Amino acid sequence: MKMKIGIIGGTGYVGGELLRLLLLHPQVEVTMVTSRQTIGEYAFNVHPNLRGITQLKFVPMDIGELQKNCDLVFSATPHGGAVNLVPKLLDAGLKVIDMSADFRLKNPDDYETWYGWKHTHPELLKEAAYGMPELHRDEIKNARLVACPGCMASAAIFALVPIVKTGLVDTKHIVADLKVGSSGGGSKPTAASHHPERFGGVRPYKVVMHRHIGEVEQELSAFTTDPVKVSFTPHAVNMVRGILATVHAFPKQPLTNKDVWKALRSTYEGEPFIRFVKYVKGPYQLPDPKVTLGTNYCDIGFEIDNYAKRLLMFAAIDNMVKGASGQGVQCLNIMMGIDETTGLKSTGFHPM
Repeated sequence: MKMKIGIIGGTGYVGGELLRLLLLHPQVEVTMVTSRQTIGEYAFNVHPNLRGITQLKFVPMDIGELQKNCDLVFSATPHGGAVNLVPKLLDAGLKVIDMSADFRLKNPDDYETWYGWKHTHPELLKEAAYGMPELHRDEIKNARLVACPGCMASAAIFALVPIVKTGLVDTKHIVADLKVGSSGGGSKPTAASHHPERFGGVRPYKVVMHRHIGEVEQELSAFTTDPVKVSFTPHAVNMVRGILATVHAFPKQPLTNKDVWKALRSTYEGEPFIRFVKYVKGPYQLPDPKVTLGTNYCDIGFEIDNYAKRLLMFAAIDNMVKGASGQGVQCLNIMMGIDETTGLKSTGFHPM
């Protein structure tokens, strides 16, 4: 029998990607997709790529109906919209995968630091499994609440865990530079994300104290007794999808390529969605988000700068898939006890 899935907030980009992946998933059935503003509309009117794939219509958010028709619910509401909703869903006996930031941080005080509001359900923070299978597979397997990571946090964490875990670098001096496509800003445009303003540009934004720093430092701190301090600056670039994280770290002692390869393989060997990219010829010698578009892959590469005594780590993902919905579906598969690649075995396009 297929697991019955509901999606709360199905009109946004994350909700649309969840629909795209789950409608083609062989072991689940999407029974409800909710919206506040497009009730009664066909899902394919909002997400035209789904035309011919589904006849689902958007319905009002009703916990009683979700309880009757679903086994698990994806919450794809904006940040701050899930914090009071998720406890009600859990009380109704539903499992929840939350795509927002509302349950990612373990320390409730961190919400005041990074989001500027006081968490109203701190009792759930320790229970929530951080939805990165490569790091938290066992917790996800038995969780009733999974908090999926932020997209830029995911790219930075994937790049950094191998070299922090193996003690190769100074954890007090890490710089993460991220280039992100416009879909990372969501489906509702602002003056900054309006196409004529964004097109052709490279715009730094939230250059200090970005909210994803809290997640990155939290996850890295699990691997070291030394304090982890991350400098983190994103840039809006002229693409729709994708993130490239370029991380500058400083080795504790001289490194060789073999040292870094050993760290990567010891961390990610056998991971189905991690690929290592470091070649000496061709146009894609290091990770490029273009190659990951539409997929759940994270491509990781590196370069050693002996002149400046610096280690460069690169991670490329599709922010809408491995950075959001695909990672959520991977968590769902683990919770169901099935092959975690189910419904996610797509390749990217070339050329694109």
